[in-house]
Amino acid sequence: MNKRKPGFQPGQSGNPAGRPKGARNRATMALEKILEGDAESILRKAITLAQDGDPTAMRLCLDRLMPSRKDRPVTFDLPEIQTTDDLPKATNALLQAVASGDLTPSEASDIGKAVDAHVRAIEAADLHQRLLKLEEQTAR
Repeated sequence: MNKRKPGFQPGQSGNPAGRPKGARNRATMALEKILEGDAESILRKAITLAQDGDPTAMRLCLDRLMPSRKDRPVTFDLPEIQTTDDLPKATNALLQAVASGDLTPSEASDIGKAVDAHVRAIEAADLHQRLLKLEEQTAR
């Protein structure tokens, strides 16, 4: 027996708009309230521990001062892709960059997605031009 609340359809969110922008998590707000008066002294203690060589406190302070980057700019020679015939040169350049260690596999994958989108745009433009030519020919 299926026990659904009336008015809700399968696959339909009860809150389609999602959480409003700027809304804060209740647990975060509760922790902030608890730490409200002690945050500065706790921070000073963490800094003192880090200065005294505590590796956990060091990591905590460094993570806040300089968070790890999600992405990094990558530089490598990617041949220009003007037609779909240029695609094998581009994918070969990606594979060579991974093989030589210039790119990580995940970086190559991300770049490959961009290359794929570019190729699809070339194909769509080419198809559009072909349709225009066909329409011109049939209009005569």
